[in-house]
Amino acid sequence: MPPQIGAPARRALERAGYLRLSQLAGASETELRQLHGMGPKALGILRDALAAQGMSFAEE
Repeated sequence: MPPQIGAPARRALERAGYLRLSQLAGASETELRQLHGMGPKALGILRDALAAQGMSFAEE
């Protein structure tokens, strides 16, 4: 995961089973937004990190 995301978002992702950035390409922003601790800043960081690797979130 990108080091810029905060601890609450990192814990939320880990609890949901997302341990690698590439796993997030299978999730939608709506699904991730529902995780406790996942705010708009963390979603933006993750969106940018995925885009840098040629990936994106799943369609809604």
